[in-house]
Amino acid sequence: MRGRLRGLAEYLRGCIKGQEHVIGCVVSVLQRGELGLAHHGRPKGSFLLVGPTGTGKTELTNAFTGYLFGGAKPLRFDMSEYQNQSSVEKLIGEKVGDIGLLGRVLAKAEAVHGGNGGALLFDEIEKAHPLVLDLFLQILDDASITLASGERKNLSGYYIVCTSNIGAAEAMRMQSAPFASIERTVLARVNQTLRPELVGRMTEKVVFARLPYAVQREICEAMIAGELARLRKLGHEITITPDDVETILRTGFHKTLGARPMRGAVERFLQDRVAGGLLGGMSK
Repeated sequence: MRGRLRGLAEYLRGCIKGQEHVIGCVVSVLQRGELGLAHHGRPKGSFLLVGPTGTGKTELTNAFTGYLFGGAKPLRFDMSEYQNQSSVEKLIGEKVGDIGLLGRVLAKAEAVHGGNGGALLFDEIEKAHPLVLDLFLQILDDASITLASGERKNLSGYYIVCTSNIGAAEAMRMQSAPFASIERTVLARVNQTLRPELVGRMTEKVVFARLPYAVQREICEAMIAGELARLRKLGHEITITPDDVETILRTGFHKTLGARPMRGAVERFLQDRVAGGLLGGMSK
């Protein structure tokens, strides 16, 4: 296990581009968690990942969860679906005997992966109702959650990851400012928007930088290589020229949405090329 933990930083650098400043502090928390050094009775670690959309917040969570937990995916909750007061019941159950969505997801993960922990990913945390956010105080304090059924779920084997776009607009307007200034501005907005007792319980608060053209090119090339490998396994061998790469870049590059549109541009271009070859070779 220790050898694998030593290789974690290098692995994440291969998955996440343009966020070198993020890797070190995230890896530090993960290594301490996996070595059993985290505070007893709390989650292995917790993260508040903040920044513009399409900059790698969810991708980072997917990457470290798969690496540490045998290819497992994080248990993801879109907090835009929990904006009403009744959302608490939706999440933990409404009445005796009801374990809610959180209980069902945890039970399924335990059945599949043997209860060895993982990551709980709460996207766009700022959109959740304040009563839902109250649940996180319990989760971050003592790594547990009590469901409506009365069952108490132990979350000490999990990493808690919350993502947010708080301050993203300010960050995009400060394109020419030093990143340290952008970081201070974004974290100030986070502290104004979220309750201090919630922010204070997070092990790490990390601000993601916007992705300039050069980084999006690097991401595009990595995505092309990955999709070509996937198609090759399906028996489809195609050649991509530098002009093709430029075409994909022109389609997928986006200043505001980051790398989010790039994957669709890559898949559309390459799969259309394969489809055109297959259909062109079919008899009418």
